[in-house]
Amino acid sequence: MIVSDDGTELTSNAILRWCSEHQIEWHSIAPGKPMQNGFVEIFNGRMRDELLNDTMFRNLAHARVVIADWAADYNTERPHSALDYQTPVDYARTLITAIARPAARDESSARRAIAQPATIGVNTNRAPVAAG
Repeated sequence: MIVSDDGTELTSNAILRWCSEHQIEWHSIAPGKPMQNGFVEIFNGRMRDELLNDTMFRNLAHARVVIADWAADYNTERPHSALDYQTPVDYARTLITAIARPAARDESSARRAIAQPATIGVNTNRAPVAAG
């Protein structure tokens, strides 16, 4: 699935036809709701601020090299606070390891929690939302 905003550059017939031909579902977020695609919006902002706004590309080949170098640094060298200060590559490795590790057999019929419990030190007390 591809998730995007509803900008004209991402709703052309050519892109929609390509998605159909490759059996890829297209989902547009609601207008004015960028947080429906928050991780991508954060990444796009960071890439724009750190790379695109400061780089004059000489040609397409140059753009490909510079962007590939930036992406490699972003994914393999920089720790990300959202990933417990691991690089995305290291974080992916921990997920793969966790999936590959055989789980302990659980004979319980109780439903398992979907979300992990909050870590120690995380404030889970939230102020009530006022109706209105």
